[in-house]
Amino acid sequence: MKPNDLETVYIDSPLGITKIVGDENGIAVISVSDVDTNEICKEIPAVLQDAVSQLNDYFEGKRTDFDFKINPKGTDFQQKVWQALLEIPFGKTCSYLDLSKKLGDVKAIRAVASANGKNPLWIVVPCHRVIGTDGSLTGYAGGLWRKKWLLEYENPTNQQSLF
Repeated sequence: MKPNDLETVYIDSPLGITKIVGDENGIAVISVSDVDTNEICKEIPAVLQDAVSQLNDYFEGKRTDFDFKINPKGTDFQQKVWQALLEIPFGKTCSYLDLSKKLGDVKAIRAVASANGKNPLWIVVPCHRVIGTDGSLTGYAGGLWRKKWLLEYENPTNQQSLF
């Protein structure tokens, strides 16, 4: 498939301008940026409508998972890591070490972290749910402030302020 066969749409989200790219085979890329763009789309291509609708529902608190067709491009190993990420439930986290163990090779932690960082489907393949073994918010391609926001959004603390 030629790259020009892919449709692209830009939507606004609480975390920045979200770019969605895909075709009839599924969504290949969802990314976010700080760049203010005048490219927010009024017209949404039919092949991207489910993704746009479901992402909007997610940010409105009406959705905790996604069921539109995805088609991320990556190596077999990256695909394996991204598939494991899809199994991390909404509101939960796991460590890079846990993920490496789940994939059967504790020594692959750096490779797992690298594949995690190359995840092309922001939020949908929830790489933001992977944290350091000590609970720290380690690396995140979208910026640690977005990772923190997403984790707090997905698992808000019900602690009341004393003041």
